[in-house]
Amino acid sequence: MQSNALKVNNYASLQNIGVITYAIEKVMNRPDYLPGLIVVRGPSGYGKTFAASYAAIEYGAYYVSAKSTWTKKTFLQAILNEMSVPAEKTVGAMMDQVCSQLSISNRPLIIDEFDYCVESKALTDMTRDIYDGSQAAIILIGEERLPNKLEKIERFHNRILDWINAVPANFDDAVKLRAMYCKKVEIADDLLKKVWEKSEGRVRRIVVNLAKIEDDMLAEGKSRVDLAGWGKRELITGNAPLIRSI
Repeated sequence: MQSNALKVNNYASLQNIGVITYAIEKVMNRPDYLPGLIVVRGPSGYGKTFAASYAAIEYGAYYVSAKSTWTKKTFLQAILNEMSVPAEKTVGAMMDQVCSQLSISNRPLIIDEFDYCVESKALTDMTRDIYDGSQAAIILIGEERLPNKLEKIERFHNRILDWINAVPANFDDAVKLRAMYCKKVEIADDLLKKVWEKSEGRVRRIVVNLAKIEDDMLAEGKSRVDLAGWGKRELITGNAPLIRSI
């Protein structure tokens, strides 16, 4: 039980969970006269999806992750499935269901990977219609250029309360991730610092590198490793690995 509590505390204190939490609270506590869409943007791998999933549980938010294959119908079906509401047959009826449930429940809606929706005028218009029909707090999460894409859509852009940036993981985040994911091998601070630096603040890459180190050390029968012990072995970066000569 103690280890589970520690893991929950580590999750909650990661920087980008704080960013998503701030966005949810800001848009939920806004005055009635202010718009209710809020955008969180940041580079791939910053841990936005992880943070949004965690925050959704904490705040009871409805959470969906957009897909490149979404149509108007599958978009609404995904939201209704998250709401545990049986979908009606027509798009119009499903839209009414979504708006009604958001209004009645007073729960926020998080749409992750919203860049996919911006590529479709129909899905962007539908998102605006969901907001207009429910006045719910809606959090849109996407990549760095999401605001640039949305600013071209005036009727959507002027409904946005704020634009919030996800942040790169700092070393404290790396320490917390190590505590969460490295259970079998002790990774020293000097090696962890190298992992953090090579990962360029990307949570996903930090976790991948921690897993790589742990797997390599277990294969060698070791339970602890520091920077000297890791030596010249490679870590995962954003660059393709070099071709090794034979």
